[in-house]
Amino acid sequence: QVQLVESGGGLVQAGGSLRLSCAASGRAFNNYVMGWFRQAPGKEREFVAGIKWSGRSTYYADAVKDRFTISTDNAKNTVYLQMNSLKPEDTAVYSCAAYRDYYFCSGYGCYDVGLFDYWGQGTQVTVSS
Repeated sequence: QVQLVESGGGLVQAGGSLRLSCAASGRAFNNYVMGWFRQAPGKEREFVAGIKWSGRSTYYADAVKDRFTISTDNAKNTVYLQMNSLKPEDTAVYSCAAYRDYYFCSGYGCYDVGLFDYWGQGTQVTVSS
């Protein structure tokens, strides 16, 4: 059974940085697609960043491009989201998600929220102005 456990959220001032971690267990993840999503109060869940563990190709939502960086550590089975230049509008619950890439997807379509089978419990990020 795949388990995803996020950590690293918290309260930070605008302009600050946080690094979220997602510890994955229960499988060999070399052919999985990993994603970070967020949901603010009263809003739908939205894609933030994604990475294919095998190919390391990355994708970002326009709202976070050039500020956030997604990466993986194979030895630790961990996915990171480095968030810099945080803004109050980045405030949300951030969740890590995964699915097995059976069809070798490519491009932004790999990160549709409906494709993801496994989800972490989420971690709160609050950015004060």
